[in-house]
Amino acid sequence: MSLTPVDAALAALLKSVPGPTGTERLPLADCIGRVLAEDLAALRTQPPFANSAMDGYAARAADLQPGRTLAVIGESAAGKRFSGAVGPGEAVRIFTGAPLPEGADAVLMQEDAEGVGSPSIRVLAQVAPGRFVRAAGLDFSQGDRLLAAGRRLDPATLALAAAMGHASLPVRRRPLVAILATGDELVSPGEETGPDQIVASNGFALAALVAQAGGTPLDLGIARDDHADLAARIGAARRAGADVLVTLGGASVGEHDLVRAALAAQGMTPGFWRIAMRPGKPMMTGVIERMVVLGLPGNPVSSIVCGHLFAVPLVEALLGLADPARDRSERASIAVDLPANDERQDYLRATLEQGADGPVATPFPRQDSSMLATMARADALVVRPVNAPAAKAGDPCRILRLR
Repeated sequence: MSLTPVDAALAALLKSVPGPTGTERLPLADCIGRVLAEDLAALRTQPPFANSAMDGYAARAADLQPGRTLAVIGESAAGKRFSGAVGPGEAVRIFTGAPLPEGADAVLMQEDAEGVGSPSIRVLAQVAPGRFVRAAGLDFSQGDRLLAAGRRLDPATLALAAAMGHASLPVRRRPLVAILATGDELVSPGEETGPDQIVASNGFALAALVAQAGGTPLDLGIARDDHADLAARIGAARRAGADVLVTLGGASVGEHDLVRAALAAQGMTPGFWRIAMRPGKPMMTGVIERMVVLGLPGNPVSSIVCGHLFAVPLVEALLGLADPARDRSERASIAVDLPANDERQDYLRATLEQGADGPVATPFPRQDSSMLATMARADALVVRPVNAPAAKAGDPCRILRLR
């Protein structure tokens, strides 16, 4: 059976997504990291009135000539404007953010004014019309569409939404990603292990990747190598309304690898199986009604690498983010000689150091897909394309940062 190239596999996986998740409206304070479901227009103009950019004196620019003496007729502070108007030969003491009084068209900085007996000032510098004045609508006007659907909300965009007058926002529901570990050899952390058992670890990495990408992980526990147990847990994912079911292990060709058969019994339409990559070749996809199925290998490093390459873009697609299939790699140089590659795209765990011309990647000498300790120490994955020629130390390479 031929192996599916990584890019083709990702494109096919994203094509199986039925569409973005639904919309929910949340208070602004709960929207950090969420994704806007609709374009957002300003409900108000900002600033709503002309105001001062400096502490000083508001006056007519025609009067702001060196040596002129102006009578100070009042004060304008933020939240408490001067209610009168400024006439010839007059000024109003003004503070940053305070409304510009009627009749004034410029602000004299307080450093450029000299008191000459209360309540008068002498002008020490010439000021042009509009100087130190923030015009109404300088930032935006009511009706301006400032935030587009598909934007992930960060501190600055939340502040902008608040200034626009929005107390709540329409955001995409977090995709629910059910995670099911499989295999008689697995036990949960803290449980006693038998002589032939190991601790299940992959699910924690996948749950973290899902959460970081903006999804909600749902732990389905560990399914035994038993058709009834697998069917019950897959059914639990469907009843929970999971958008994605990620299975860990059991998708290979051995007699005890029952996951594909269990998914087929639940009506899964298969996608592809076996990817031209290392680690992570025994990966499969499919769809059960509207639930996307992503079957990842059981080896810890394989499942984590596949999680970065496939699970994260899948969550982004469900959130309606732009271009989830984008190339996330960046240029670096390799610190050691590497042999020519074969028909599988390699992802080598590596550390990074900053060189004179950019990051320098040093792959670990051992890349066994069971070795979590090197995965935890790795800063990036060095991407070795299919049939890449041998590389010498100092040659350019592509990397995927892990953190």
